[in-house]
Amino acid sequence: MGISTERFEEYVSLIAQTLGHADRVEPFRGYCTGLLLPVKRKSVEPMAAQLAPTRVRSEHQRLHHFVADAPWSDQAVLDAVRAHTLERISARVGKPEALLIDDSGFPKKGKHSVGVARQYCGQLGKQDNCQVAVSLSLANEQFSLPVRYQLYLPQSWADDPVRRDQCKVPEAVEFATKPAIALQLLESMGEREAMPELVVADAGYGVNTLFREQLTAMGFTYMVGVTGIVSLQSEGQAPLQAKDLAMQLPSRRFRTLTWREGTNRALSSRFAATRVRCVSRESQAREVSDEQWLLIEWPKAEVEPSKYFLSTLSADTPIKELVRLAKLRWRIERDYQDLKQELGLGHFEGRSWRGFHHHATLCIAAYGFLVAERLTAQKKTPAHRLSREMPALPKGFRPRGAPA
Repeated sequence: MGISTERFEEYVSLIAQTLGHADRVEPFRGYCTGLLLPVKRKSVEPMAAQLAPTRVRSEHQRLHHFVADAPWSDQAVLDAVRAHTLERISARVGKPEALLIDDSGFPKKGKHSVGVARQYCGQLGKQDNCQVAVSLSLANEQFSLPVRYQLYLPQSWADDPVRRDQCKVPEAVEFATKPAIALQLLESMGEREAMPELVVADAGYGVNTLFREQLTAMGFTYMVGVTGIVSLQSEGQAPLQAKDLAMQLPSRRFRTLTWREGTNRALSSRFAATRVRCVSRESQAREVSDEQWLLIEWPKAEVEPSKYFLSTLSADTPIKELVRLAKLRWRIERDYQDLKQELGLGHFEGRSWRGFHHHATLCIAAYGFLVAERLTAQKKTPAHRLSREMPALPKGFRPRGAPA
């Protein structure tokens, strides 16, 4: 299905109102168009060649200035994208029911791009040279949309004034852990009444006791992954690690539950849920927390449980609902798949803090348009691209970084 050029122009005109200057409208339109075209590499130079094959140099300069230097607000654009997308789709697919927190890595060969360091990269499944960004998305079973996005700046970068200056890292940006960044992103969303109450995150965030406590203090409920070594206490029992507690549960407590239809089959596993209190490992004198859920996933073929979740959802929440919400994180994986494969989220070749975030914001803006197009068309199809004729590349054109 092609994209309506008329709706795309309306969308561009609406979002461009947040950019501050009228001369930014055309490069905004051009950049989003380039992201939606079937160009293999979504960095400035190849997009410029496709958008303006007879004046590649001037188009390249215009797009590069817009994404790398122009001081427009990422947050203002993301807020406009969120408002427009939710307005178009909420009546059809319902309001978002959770805020999803996650991070994603972008492998990098060099060492000069902002935030690049040897660290865990989810895309590669191992430690390697990469950038990592923390994101916050709105989601329900039918859709998800990133609404905040921030680069994780490793301590080695945060403490290096030379590299900070070279990549124009704002003075206000200090070192913060990924859970701390996630909390900052939640705070930046503004009024709590306009957001879902539930926060969903994996164990990279859930194991952080302060993170969970801060979510509760901010008025959120949570469904977060934890590891098997978290210290918990059941009613009338001595504290145990989550794994030991799970192994002691009788087998009849585990039920096979399906949470959604996958590509080829229904996704199901065995689960049990029990009420527990978290015990602080920092201080034996500290009181245990309020009672909450421990959800345990133990696939039938495994010798021990595979996943654990803690949740402050109400005590009368059915286990099937606990499982459904714990598994809602699949939506953000779909986001990253589309943003990386279809929209070139990791293709920005600049080195600056502003350029990194501007490129991500523009990718999310293009993605927000696609989300609304898909859902209002009532079709579950892959991310669409603009159905326009591709102009020919200039003779001899070779993108920067291409092999000789």
